[in-house]
Amino acid sequence: MNLIRNYRNWRRYRDTVSELSRLSNRELNDLGIARGDIPFVARKAV
Repeated sequence: MNLIRNYRNWRRYRDTVSELSRLSNRELNDLGIARGDIPFVARKAV
């Protein structure tokens, strides 16, 4: 079960990074996220 949970968490992290990376700098700024903070924000989402 750990393997499945880890895989799902990794997918959620990857999907979050991908979605946030598609946003423009202005859209990220509106959300209060700097482009360099995307990995940190994605880790918190998992």
